[in-house]
Amino acid sequence: MNFPFAKDIPEQSQDRVPGVESKLTPPATHIRESYKGSEKLKGKRTLITGGDSGIGRAVALHFAREGADVAILYLPEEQADADETIWLIEKEGAKTLTIPADVSDRKACDEAIGTVVETFGGIDVLVNNAGHMQGEREFTDTSDESWERHFAVNVHGPFYLTRAALKHMTKGASIINTTSVNAFAGAPVVTAYTATKGAIASFTRGLALQIADKGIRVNEVAPGPIWTPIQPQGWSAEEVPHLGDSTAMGRMGQPCELAPAFVYLACEDGSYVTGQTIHVNGGMIING
Repeated sequence: MNFPFAKDIPEQSQDRVPGVESKLTPPATHIRESYKGSEKLKGKRTLITGGDSGIGRAVALHFAREGADVAILYLPEEQADADETIWLIEKEGAKTLTIPADVSDRKACDEAIGTVVETFGGIDVLVNNAGHMQGEREFTDTSDESWERHFAVNVHGPFYLTRAALKHMTKGASIINTTSVNAFAGAPVVTAYTATKGAIASFTRGLALQIADKGIRVNEVAPGPIWTPIQPQGWSAEEVPHLGDSTAMGRMGQPCELAPAFVYLACEDGSYVTGQTIHVNGGMIING
């Protein structure tokens, strides 16, 4: 399969936060037809936040093909994307659950975990993937509201959900967070977003050590530039075609190239892995 280079992605932007999957040109690839599931997650009860589109949709499809029960949590205004994702998951034969909610709301997070446990009979894998990103050309232009929204979604949400999920998790369970290459390399115009992803990296490492004796693993995936709605929503139209230029591969990645890392961390193959970061970034060399 040939994935698009920068020249194949035209200038484009999306005004609404978060962006909309159906408006991406060209469309993103969420799972390869050639990806063969092998029941690595058979019977696993999973919740993926931001599961309606982008990375979350890709993870949901891979989990479904591996035999998991799949719940997705998404903002209510993203119902159209969520409906498409559920249709795709159900084509894989998976048991599904939709939860429209805002992860910045503690009560909504507690209720979401409760719904998953009630519907599926428990929870084995939590993927904290929902994210908020808005750029600021000058850091002094960052409003209190923008700073607080970044932390409410990207940091508080994973905290609320993880705290609630751990009350129901047992040995063999897995928590997987989505951080970012920006947490390790920095970024010039998304300082608030970068700060939250750094917080997630520290949260991952600290929590992994705290609960290792319970047999529950905590890891994270750090994407580089991936072709998802957050790109045309978070950057100018002129910048979008060039977001992969800094990678060794010279292009943005596709969600399908990232999701198998989540499968590895969720399944038994990753049983000796905790507190770690898998970097999927097209060859951006990261130290630390």
